[in-house]
Amino acid sequence: MGTTKSNNFTAAQNRKAELYKALGHPARIAIIEFLIRKNSCVCGDIVDQLPLSQSTISQHLKELKQVGIIKGEIEGVKMCYCIDDKIWSELKEMNNSLIDSYAINDKCC
Repeated sequence: MGTTKSNNFTAAQNRKAELYKALGHPARIAIIEFLIRKNSCVCGDIVDQLPLSQSTISQHLKELKQVGIIKGEIEGVKMCYCIDDKIWSELKEMNNSLIDSYAINDKCC
């Protein structure tokens, strides 16, 4: 979304779009699912599990980290990644609110 266009929407709408965009790639979903199963891991662990190069996985980790969905801590010479509980709760609440706001309606147009 361009800067000028995003000004036409609320901060909440822009934040939702930012988080959903970060999750909008199957590799990122696979990374998140892996982190959920493992709680935390280093990039090499993810590389061993996904059919992507280390540099590609690093780029996806960077995107997830930029919006705050994951966080990374340096452990020696490696970066250990995990899901950021605060942002995960924000995403969960945002998602539940959006889904719950719709009442099933059998009439459309």
